[in-house]
Amino acid sequence: MGNFVYDLFYNTDVLLKAWTTSAHASWAARGAPIVVLDILFQLLAAVAVALFLVLNALFIIWFERKISALMHMRRGPNRVGPFGLRQTLADTIKLLIKEDIIPDTADKSVFRAAPFVVLAATIMLFVVLPFGKGMTAADLNVGLLYFLAVSSLSVIGILAGGWASNNKYSLMGGMRSAAQIVSYEVPAVLSLLSVALLAGSLKMGDIVHAQPVFGYAVLQPVGFLLFLIASNAEINRGPFDLPESDSELVSGFLTEYSAMRFAFFFLAEYTNLFLAGAFGATLFLGGWRGPFLPPFVWFLIKSYILVFVLIWIRWSFPRLRVDHLMKFSWKVLLPIALLNLLVTAFLVKII
Repeated sequence: MGNFVYDLFYNTDVLLKAWTTSAHASWAARGAPIVVLDILFQLLAAVAVALFLVLNALFIIWFERKISALMHMRRGPNRVGPFGLRQTLADTIKLLIKEDIIPDTADKSVFRAAPFVVLAATIMLFVVLPFGKGMTAADLNVGLLYFLAVSSLSVIGILAGGWASNNKYSLMGGMRSAAQIVSYEVPAVLSLLSVALLAGSLKMGDIVHAQPVFGYAVLQPVGFLLFLIASNAEINRGPFDLPESDSELVSGFLTEYSAMRFAFFFLAEYTNLFLAGAFGATLFLGGWRGPFLPPFVWFLIKSYILVFVLIWIRWSFPRLRVDHLMKFSWKVLLPIALLNLLVTAFLVKII
């Protein structure tokens, strides 16, 4: 029993591999097609990810409210449940029972589909996210490329929602998001290419194993900083929240959305906030590696530390002007990212 508990927390990869092998052997002995069992495993993984996604978003929303309240010398949620923990759940129920309004002049089919596109792109990123030893839905050989490709798909839903709303503020918000993601994707890609050069692989598991215990953040401080800034801009968080700038565009691409369609956008935003921290921890902070504590605990600690940093940034800096936002990417971040990549490539070559 003691060995089982130890393997459950510290050698999850060995335990999962043994369970999978045993299940495949039992399934094959009954003459059943193995592909059915593999589909069942994938469905179980999908259910686990969906459950984590919802609970994690509820927690991060409460966590941000508490952090922002602390920075503003307020109390934050403190009435619904202990420490206000059930406040987000109450807000979710409120959104569920609100009337879902679609403007008469909107392109209704695209308007309905846009939130699902954004949420689907967010969920797809969990496929290559290593939560711990062996705790990856699919550790693809091109996991890093998959992350870069899928992380930029959400802009399609945002742009579609802005266009379909038939509202000038929504359209401008969608166009801003497209320009912003395209601009900040370039320095993000260059910073992650430096990681790929150091690890010698595009596979997430290999990148985690290739890092020293202290992670690539020490070897790549510039790349780490570039990744955090670009990730914050790509998920439209302050001070880069131009697509939904309430002082200029009412609520930007969200202006015409209500009830659960609005909630889907909200869920995707806070899930993307966690994913920015999770992939930052995986690629620069050693992922799930660490002493004493179970690997998945280390992964969550590192991820939530970066989530806290991104929340801190949001509530510390004023929103950028849109022309300053674009200049900052193309004239500041891009040259620094190129120089960082060239220096990394030179050092990898000579060492």
